[in-house]
Amino acid sequence: MARPVWFVNLIKKAFPKRFWLARLTHLPLVGDLVDWGFFHGDDILYLPTDRSIQINEPIPNNGDYVLPSTIVEHFIDNASHHWVMDFCLCREGNNCQDYSQQMGCLFLGEAVLQINPRLGRLVSREEAHDHIQRCREAGLVHMVGKNKLDVIWLGAGPGEKLLTICNCCPCCCLWKVLPEITPQIGSKINRLSGVSVQVGEDCLGCGECTEGVCFVEAIQLVNSQAVIGDHCRGCGRCVEVCPNEAIELFIGEEYFIENTIQQLAQQVDVG
Repeated sequence: MARPVWFVNLIKKAFPKRFWLARLTHLPLVGDLVDWGFFHGDDILYLPTDRSIQINEPIPNNGDYVLPSTIVEHFIDNASHHWVMDFCLCREGNNCQDYSQQMGCLFLGEAVLQINPRLGRLVSREEAHDHIQRCREAGLVHMVGKNKLDVIWLGAGPGEKLLTICNCCPCCCLWKVLPEITPQIGSKINRLSGVSVQVGEDCLGCGECTEGVCFVEAIQLVNSQAVIGDHCRGCGRCVEVCPNEAIELFIGEEYFIENTIQQLAQQVDVG
């Protein structure tokens, strides 16, 4: 059942409390209940930005390899229905001042027909591509997958018929709570398979990569050297902002596009 606007506005008002709510999941039984109620069956991937990628062998580095955005484009091309939100719930809830609050999620699949028409609009395949391109050009990072939270707050289901493509900024993304939430829940949100992010010898310890860049606070200065921790989800933002090009993101799997598409297609049918 489509959610009324007042319900969505209530979620926006509660959004600044997300870190406090995430810490509650460490209480006995609470984490298990939250996991089952809001995240059961989730499979969500952060896609690194195209311009942050270095391709390892055995992928031919001939300038003609496919990029992470190809994954999003595949699902747009194969979806039966495309829905663009008129706003970003996270950025409006956080009153974002750095990125457009109107660049909302793209939802794909039959379940979008249940979304309240006052929250967004059905668009053509071409309009969906244009929306995603504008989000990339604005510096937003795609997060794609099956997301039970979206089924709940939108009142659109089943989850197997709703693919979420979020366009995330580093300051307001819901998943900034990952360092605070239980690992059981955090394990549902992952980096692209085969991705590794490495800090090279050219790092001068300027700290540029640690200042509001990482979604999940996975990069810190240790002894005047940037160090990337286990929380890293491989978005590639630190690669882009490093003034010395000392951080590199690699994808070492030859069939990472095909494998990722297959993984997501097993969770959600967008046709």
